[in-house]
Amino acid sequence: MKKALFALTFLFLGFTAYSQKIPYTNCDNCWIADSLGNHRVVVTFNGTGKMAKVTIPWRRRDNDPQNKRIIIEDAKTKQKITNVKTGTINREYGELFFEPVSGKGAYYVYYMPYKNEGRSNYPKGVYLKPESTASADWLSQLSAASSIPAAGVKEFQSIDEFNTFYPMEVIATKDETSKLIEKHAAEKFLVFPEDRLNSIRMTDDLPQSWIERGPQAFYKAEAARGENFSFQLGIYALQDLGDVKIRFSSLKSSTGKVIAADDIFCINTNGMGYDAVPFNKTLNVTKGKVQALWCGINVPQNAAPAVYAGKATITVNGKPEKTIQLSIAINNKTAIAGGVNEPKKMTRLRWLNSTMAQQNTVIAPYTPLEVKNNTVSLLGRKVEINKDGFPKQIQTFFTPEMTGFSNTPKDLLTEAMHFHFIKADGKSMALKDQGIQFTKKEPGTVQWKVTSGNDTLQMEVSASIEFDGFIAYTVKVTALQDVDLKDITMHIPFKKDVAKYMMGLGQKGGYRPENFEWKWDVPHKNQDGAWIGNVNAGLQYSLRDEKYVRPLNTNFYLQKPLILPSSWGNDNKGGIKVTDDGKAILANNYSGERKLNKGDVLYYNFNLLITPFHPINTDFQWATRFYHSYKPIDTIKVTGATVINIHHATAINPYINYPFIAWKKMKAYDDSAHAEGLKVKIYNTIRELSNHAYETFALRSLGHEIYSPGKGGGFSWLQEHVGDDYIAAWFVPELKDAAIINSGMNRWHNYYVEGMNWLTQNVGIDGIYLDDVAFDRVTMKRVKRVLTKDGHPGIIDLHSANQYNKSDGFNNSANLYMEHFPYLNRLWFGEYFDYEKNSPDFFLTEVSGIPFGLMGEMLQGGGNPWRGMVYGMTNRMPWSDNADPRPIWKVWDTFGMKGTQMIGYWVDDNPVKTDNEKVLATIYKKQGTALISIASWADSDTEIMLTIDWKKLGIDPAKAIITAPDMKNFQAGRTFRLNEKIPVTKGKGWLLIVK
Repeated sequence: MKKALFALTFLFLGFTAYSQKIPYTNCDNCWIADSLGNHRVVVTFNGTGKMAKVTIPWRRRDNDPQNKRIIIEDAKTKQKITNVKTGTINREYGELFFEPVSGKGAYYVYYMPYKNEGRSNYPKGVYLKPESTASADWLSQLSAASSIPAAGVKEFQSIDEFNTFYPMEVIATKDETSKLIEKHAAEKFLVFPEDRLNSIRMTDDLPQSWIERGPQAFYKAEAARGENFSFQLGIYALQDLGDVKIRFSSLKSSTGKVIAADDIFCINTNGMGYDAVPFNKTLNVTKGKVQALWCGINVPQNAAPAVYAGKATITVNGKPEKTIQLSIAINNKTAIAGGVNEPKKMTRLRWLNSTMAQQNTVIAPYTPLEVKNNTVSLLGRKVEINKDGFPKQIQTFFTPEMTGFSNTPKDLLTEAMHFHFIKADGKSMALKDQGIQFTKKEPGTVQWKVTSGNDTLQMEVSASIEFDGFIAYTVKVTALQDVDLKDITMHIPFKKDVAKYMMGLGQKGGYRPENFEWKWDVPHKNQDGAWIGNVNAGLQYSLRDEKYVRPLNTNFYLQKPLILPSSWGNDNKGGIKVTDDGKAILANNYSGERKLNKGDVLYYNFNLLITPFHPINTDFQWATRFYHSYKPIDTIKVTGATVINIHHATAINPYINYPFIAWKKMKAYDDSAHAEGLKVKIYNTIRELSNHAYETFALRSLGHEIYSPGKGGGFSWLQEHVGDDYIAAWFVPELKDAAIINSGMNRWHNYYVEGMNWLTQNVGIDGIYLDDVAFDRVTMKRVKRVLTKDGHPGIIDLHSANQYNKSDGFNNSANLYMEHFPYLNRLWFGEYFDYEKNSPDFFLTEVSGIPFGLMGEMLQGGGNPWRGMVYGMTNRMPWSDNADPRPIWKVWDTFGMKGTQMIGYWVDDNPVKTDNEKVLATIYKKQGTALISIASWADSDTEIMLTIDWKKLGIDPAKAIITAPDMKNFQAGRTFRLNEKIPVTKGKGWLLIVK
């Protein structure tokens, strides 16, 4: 379908003077963009002969049009014309000579043809170089011609509306810009108010429409009552501008009604951080640059219809420079919820400054913190605080099975965590503390501080613990006089039975090495801490300082790595040793020798996470069965699945991490699923953002706050419209969905939380599917709160591609995302996880989630169903090959898994064991019967004997029967005698029912 966008008058001086109205239109999918590009010019020829000349006033924003191929096609035959020659080619216009093969009629000029190279989901759009295809004979005739008939430009066409350059990317000519500058030579900058539907996109060129309109000192618009109204003020800097700010007066009607100045904002000059800390931005605009100021008016719901007038004052370096008169006509309409159901109108910009769900209220199943003396109690755990402010003891109360709580505590430490300040002579300094002072005691957060010191050093400890077991320490060390130090270390003395497993610092999850040493290498490794623990007691710690910035992850770590802590890292002198130290396994976190001058300050900050977070919910595991594909509801229901995961690149969730465009279709699907008793979750995370997001260019106006700096490139749309200075991310060829990498912790997280709330309340989603995570626990808590508000289920499952690789800095998915685990319902670890070659301790620590209170599923290659079942895991249908867990689901239902007690092979008094240490057994026990899951890690086929403690199992052996139910693609049905050897195929196992 061809759609006319406008008729525009062009006036070109320098090569010929003429004006003509040339429309910009869209011709939806009229040609193959992947070979011809996204843009063409329709020219018409009414002359005769074998030569035609056309001058195209294309006003292009790309910088090197002379280096891009031009393809001319005969509109009648759709054949490429070979006799083509270019004349002058620049950004303003292009001269073309061609043979009009079909005589009079239309010809198509494709002026930005490209091809995609590289991986399909990470393409490299390469623009074709100019070529010479004209014959020598035709070129000779062209050269000898005294006059050449002219062809006219009929229209500019884009492949669709999304690709059009009109109106904001049609550039002003150099001459037009120069005359504008000359006219306003006495001014520092010009202001061009712009409608919210025309996002300012270019920073190096003025739009041609601004030349026609000229700078303005007023802005008029119309808004609805209660609307989150947005508009732009475009600044064109005629000089370098420092610290640009904007302040607003109240808007008043002729009858005295007021819209308060506090209801007007500009996202470019100040805002509210993702952590609810307000901030001001220093906005500098370089001479010759365009800067968009995105402003918003939160029109009160009760605003009386009238015209409200006021002003916006733009200041530079604190001095008022320009005043823009504002006139907003409030009509009789009332916007619903601010109009956020129409995001195309930019009604959601206020979400960037949201503080929704920031109060640290306790989230189920966690319980309020309790403080008694110096001990803080939380769900399944206690922390006793020593007089210096560090943990004296940490206890957990989880059973070895991880299905409940124990009355007997499990101590993690042999003695208190502590610092050593070691002088040059090797002796440790003693610091005298001034006692613990609790500064906050709330159900969600307890805070305390302690100051210790001597005549040489002062240590100020500020710490907080939250209801989920997260402890944050700020440790400020100040030199009171010059001092040479051999080392500053922090010791964590683990009990040996606790320090069974380790994960992080370059170690894959599994048994802790006997002697371990590690050094900082932040340019290549996303490593600043580790988890050390056992199934029902453990501790993750991360070493940081005041300069910590969350790095990028999932393929992009190397483009924004960790910042080396000046304290712990100490110019790479620091490191970690984990070794046997008598009664303890000591984690020695050292920073090496250094000289401190009087007044020097260092921050030895660190975070702790006490694991597990809660018992595993086995009944949820058996009852909640994910179907990971967009299919008709009835098709899914017959599989036995109970929750549908809707990925991006589907009809109701087409664009990655921006599930707001097809939301009406999504709501209809959700409603249908709910009517059939099914729940629906959607793909929505933060790491990259679709280029289809309506706010793309408003976010770009914030510099690198939302989007990471980068080399640009990627899919053609990004190169043509975003330009440069970004990182191209995931791309979906079928939808031409090209994402851009987010920068890390920023205000887009506020938008994300508001968006999740809106989807829950208005679309009816039952949770989210996270595909890796690029936000921290602050945002995760907020998301969990809005997803579970008003009784919504708020199910969150996390998928991760294995992060243990070069591109991801050799981190572990479980270690990287552990801070989010308290709020997840299930893991799906994941792509590039090897379920065949890795050991049971790897499964337990990195894949299963059990030591953290979670359960999981397998992905890569469909997983290993036999090994998965000893951890209660299946694969997920129908995402990957061989992913059909229905035979296992059927056994679950036949046996009746609900209410069973899971006793894993890791439990010392598991009543069922095998006589082969490489063949493991987990049982699911209930009254009078048990399901035994057996899986082999043996090097070859083997036979095993079961050793069963019948009394603990609660079954009379005289009446016991062991059967293997027949299961497709899993096992052939049969019955075993009690003392019969059971054959176990390499890498496989059995599901046996004993009753």
